[in-house]
Amino acid sequence: MSQSTNLDTPASVLAVGAHPDDIEFQCGATLAKWISRGSTVHYLVLTDGSKGTWDPQADTNDLIAIRQVEQRNAALTLGVNGEIVFLGQTDGELQSTLELRQQVALWIRRLTPSVVLGHDPWRRYRLHPDHRHAGWLTVDAVVAARDPHFYPDDEIPHHRPDALLLFEAEEPDHVEDVTGFAEMKIAALLDHRSQLRSTMFIDPNDDGTQLAAFRTRMLGKLTSHGRLARVAEGEAFHLIDRL
Repeated sequence: MSQSTNLDTPASVLAVGAHPDDIEFQCGATLAKWISRGSTVHYLVLTDGSKGTWDPQADTNDLIAIRQVEQRNAALTLGVNGEIVFLGQTDGELQSTLELRQQVALWIRRLTPSVVLGHDPWRRYRLHPDHRHAGWLTVDAVVAARDPHFYPDDEIPHHRPDALLLFEAEEPDHVEDVTGFAEMKIAALLDHRSQLRSTMFIDPNDDGTQLAAFRTRMLGKLTSHGRLARVAEGEAFHLIDRL
């Protein structure tokens, strides 16, 4: 059983993702729900998504541009009404450096979110290095953003969010009830058309069978997460609210 369910609707939210589409996969329905209730939602996407294809002949510069357009379209589908920021780090080569920590911390200070969402860096056996490093950057930047003696030369006031929600959580203890928002999440994911084959396993010549299987997988995950809190559909996180 989840220990908590449903934060009060936050005024402002920052979702931090390693790649274009990570945010939709992990918390898209939660963001759609909050936006429908008046939240301002911002995105911070850390890498350029340039390795997100199985085609060895693909032009990666073209892919970078395509994935930014797809990310903006997906955010629009969810109703995102704040900033969409791309840090442009090379896909697959993200590092949790002090320089990048400062960049993430300064965006937290600029955007002043009451809730920050990001990858759980403590999850075991995570294969993709970008997800690990994105998690550390998010957690470490929350600490740096809240304390006034980090980066005083930037002259941006320090900011302490009220809560940090970690998705892909090793130990989920919080569920957002997203019943009624599943279709918006799935529609936003399908806006990432360059990822249909490599991430969603939907071939260009699909007769609808693979698309149906993808929808079943997504709905099944929402149902599984919802079961933790005895709601129909949910997205699960680890909540840290003593920041």
